[in-house]
Amino acid sequence: MFKSVLALVLTLVLCLPARAQSQSISLIRDTEIETTIRAYATPVFLAAGLDPSSVRIYLVNDRQINAFVAGGQNLFINTGLLVQSENAGQVIGVIAHETGHIAGGHLIRVQEAQKRGTAESILAFVLGTAAAAAGRPDVGAAVMSGGQNIALRNYLQYSRTQEGSADAAAMKFLDETHQSAQGLLDFMQILSNQELLAPARQDPYLRTHPLSQDRIEALADFVAKSPYSKVPVSPALERQHQRMVAKLRAFLDEPGMTMRRYPESDQSDEALYARAIAAHRAADSKKSIVLIDQLLAHHPDDPYYYELKGQVLFESGHPLEAVGPYTTAVRLLPDAPLLRLDLARCQLATNDPKMLPSAIENLQVSLAIEPNRPFVWRQLAIATGRNGQEAESSLALAEEAMLLNKPAEAKFHAGQAEHLLPTGSPNWLKAQDIIAAVDQAREE
Repeated sequence: MFKSVLALVLTLVLCLPARAQSQSISLIRDTEIETTIRAYATPVFLAAGLDPSSVRIYLVNDRQINAFVAGGQNLFINTGLLVQSENAGQVIGVIAHETGHIAGGHLIRVQEAQKRGTAESILAFVLGTAAAAAGRPDVGAAVMSGGQNIALRNYLQYSRTQEGSADAAAMKFLDETHQSAQGLLDFMQILSNQELLAPARQDPYLRTHPLSQDRIEALADFVAKSPYSKVPVSPALERQHQRMVAKLRAFLDEPGMTMRRYPESDQSDEALYARAIAAHRAADSKKSIVLIDQLLAHHPDDPYYYELKGQVLFESGHPLEAVGPYTTAVRLLPDAPLLRLDLARCQLATNDPKMLPSAIENLQVSLAIEPNRPFVWRQLAIATGRNGQEAESSLALAEEAMLLNKPAEAKFHAGQAEHLLPTGSPNWLKAQDIIAAVDQAREE
């Protein structure tokens, strides 16, 4: 399910001034889009000698073209870059370039950052956005003041030497994966057209990644010589790209704009997809379901169409009807934590006690994959509480409180769980661990 992480101040964000409330960063979680970006990035990460599972990718809801790494192996990509990209090759090229920065350690400059007083700003940004992604799927935040935005931009400002090094690494990674660097060259040429604009009107990517004619010429020379420059991006990845762009536009733009961009005369899958989303956002759930069913008639094993159908039904006030489509989506993608969560939410919303065991199982699977999500622990507490599992409910509330940095509350709930659980059981030991962690933190 496509979810925007709304702007809301979290206690995890470090003591920001009052003016921070005027600017914010919001993240987007979506299984399909995250899977697409992972498909682009994984070969590049492997070529760079990185463990793909160790690189965290965040989608930033911002219309400006930007992508950057921060806090080590954290890759941030703006929706504006994805929507304005002309093809998958351009996005892959940008990911390869940013991977060059990660592999080169270009942002491991802690001592330098501390001298400038910017380490706190970076920490607030990285922890804040990570907290937003890990918390409720529909609520979370990382709020930065105007001053901190400047500090962040200065911290992320690469030197021309580092940019050249990242370009060289990107070329190497793309060649090793038998992919063309033409997309990266095209992206650089698009940015070069902005150089004559006033800095305030330039996309952030250009301001933090200084561009030079030498870089473009070096990249063009490489493209002219590489044996893989004419290799097209796989049709499967291009189809994923078109769907991703259509989905982002449909969720982020006004429904009327989406309908004009994807008119009724366009019967392509991405156009039907976009119109289905736009119809739902315009509160026309019947039309949305008709369009989704049209897609499913041609693609009966597509988990994301079932996911969208479940979302439309659930958000239209029909949780019982939504259970079926979400169940099919989970069957097709059993290891997708967001889908497991969404199915569990529908099951809980039916208020049918018979669905509680399945809801609990889905929430447990989701947490096994993404354990640092307070909202999911809260849902598990609700589900187990309704199912008469008081000890397990208290333990889930303790886990939630720990993630929200509420030690007193965490210790209270863990104490309740410890009292109710069999001594020596795995959950009893977890409760003791939480109590010990709180006590140790207080001593420090």
